[in-house]
Amino acid sequence: MPELTAKGRATRARILAVAAELILAKGVAGTQIEDVRKAAGVSGSQMTHYFRDKRTLIKDVIAWQADKMLELPELDSFAALQQWTATVVERQTARGFQGGCDFGSLAGQLVESDDETRRDLARGFERWLEAFRRGLDAMRARGDLREDADPDALAQSLLAALQGGLLLSQTLRRADPLRNSLDAALTYLGSFADPGRREF
Repeated sequence: MPELTAKGRATRARILAVAAELILAKGVAGTQIEDVRKAAGVSGSQMTHYFRDKRTLIKDVIAWQADKMLELPELDSFAALQQWTATVVERQTARGFQGGCDFGSLAGQLVESDDETRRDLARGFERWLEAFRRGLDAMRARGDLREDADPDALAQSLLAALQGGLLLSQTLRRADPLRNSLDAALTYLGSFADPGRREF
């Protein structure tokens, strides 16, 4: 795609945001290009300018959602991780536990559709894991975590606890599955802390 103007970037972002909302509400199969076009208030020529077909749109929605989910604070201390988990629970409570994880919901619908899409989704989750690993590496380098702490394994534990907790809370419409799964992940993380620095 050629370089977009500021207006073009804004229009494309609006289309992606609308498409993501529709997919979350109606599913991938239930969302058509025409639905997105009408909801975004753009012309057919604008749609085809930015997205040549539904497959292209879905691929770009995956990338857009991956970027969006990485709008995280620096998770490089016990205090930052505690604040992040509290924020996640508060946000889901405010939403009435509807929607779960936008990226996780997209992955659940699309992961077995084809290998290319699965790889796109995997790259999104890998970027999230890398954000966790970066913070955990900093904690280990600073001495907050012992040398035998494995940032890869701990990052996977945090992400799995988040995804599983979000799905259970979405299904059961209550906060405790999400809160308990994240608390368990933080407790496990804390088991690798220097005893003098452990905060939970």
